[in-house]
Amino acid sequence: MISFPDIRTNLGDYVSDFVDFLASSLEGFFDFIFLIASRTIHGIDAFLNMMPWWLFILIIFLLGWYFRTLFSGVLYGIFIFLIGSFGLWEDMMTTIAIVLAAVIISLLIGIPLGVWMAFSKGFSTVMRPILDAMQTMPSFVYLIPAIFFFGLGNVSAIFATLIYSLPPVIRLTELAIRGVDKEVIESAQSFGSSKWQMLRKVQLPQAMPTIMAGVNQTTMMALAMVVIASMVGAKGLGEQVLVSINRIDIALGFEAGISIVFLAIIIDRITNGIADKLQRHRRGDK
Repeated sequence: MISFPDIRTNLGDYVSDFVDFLASSLEGFFDFIFLIASRTIHGIDAFLNMMPWWLFILIIFLLGWYFRTLFSGVLYGIFIFLIGSFGLWEDMMTTIAIVLAAVIISLLIGIPLGVWMAFSKGFSTVMRPILDAMQTMPSFVYLIPAIFFFGLGNVSAIFATLIYSLPPVIRLTELAIRGVDKEVIESAQSFGSSKWQMLRKVQLPQAMPTIMAGVNQTTMMALAMVVIASMVGAKGLGEQVLVSINRIDIALGFEAGISIVFLAIIIDRITNGIADKLQRHRRGDK
């Protein structure tokens, strides 16, 4: 048997040293991020828990009715009611707060980066392998720097979720901007539109349905991280799944798991409904 030569590159050690350097030199920056993210989660969570249960169900019903159908609205309302009947209402609100915070941050970062990539081939060339690595790296790996920078808790969950869910909105925003009809762009240029005016009034409105597809994918990937994020101390439905695994509690595992499925269905259908409405509006359909 021929063994591999005794060669050690120590690449992991270099990465570890780099992370140590970031943690020590940017400590104030990470503390600031922790403060903002923590207050955002607690604010959303407090607002959702302050809302009467029947009002929240009514809002879900109206969103489902408006963006899908009356039957969808009723079905989504039943799903939310069932989650409450499992005794997981507060856990559901915490999960929604974490997902919303992660998605909002992802959109604030991802859409501008996608626009930049659409306008700059050089930047796009640099970003594509980074996005490939973010999407293909095992999601558990993201928990390591999350714990290192922010400790255990919901903020670490947002950090890990952010890395995992950011690529889709960046990629689809770039694709959407690049896919805008050239004749429309030439028409806007002939009227003397500046690059900013063309982006704001022509390209973004035309690209919005595809961007909304990116929002949908980002939201679904953020929700998919709920259980994994519970391993770094994140609360919510993912924590209940982890507890059920530790206790081998089939009943709790089923209820928490099906609750995540219900949320995934609701979020997926409503965001797709928003994209469909934007598409019909762009075509001039009623």
